[in-house]
Amino acid sequence: MIRRRIIGRFKRSKQGGWEGEIQTLTVERHIRLVPNDDRVGDNAPAFRVMLGWQHIGEAWDRQSRSDPPRDYLRVRIDDPLCPISGALFIDDESGTARLMWEQR
Repeated sequence: MIRRRIIGRFKRSKQGGWEGEIQTLTVERHIRLVPNDDRVGDNAPAFRVMLGWQHIGEAWDRQSRSDPPRDYLRVRIDDPLCPISGALFIDDESGTARLMWEQR
């Protein structure tokens, strides 16, 4: 059984990325997803996950297999105590997004 939980809420930033809060049992932080200007290939991350000026993860552009396909960001945050892998689903109408954590 796969459980999905919302662990973050984000809004578009003025710089073209995303900013918001992530909250789990062990983490409560304000983070930003900053566009990766040094992207050299299709497999390179589209965004860098930042905590202040510290680079703590990456996010890649993805598309769901649903009909119709839905764009999202696959997010990886390198936390030494609890690494986080999730999906950032974007609501284009409101300019907001939710970070979902998949738990198996």
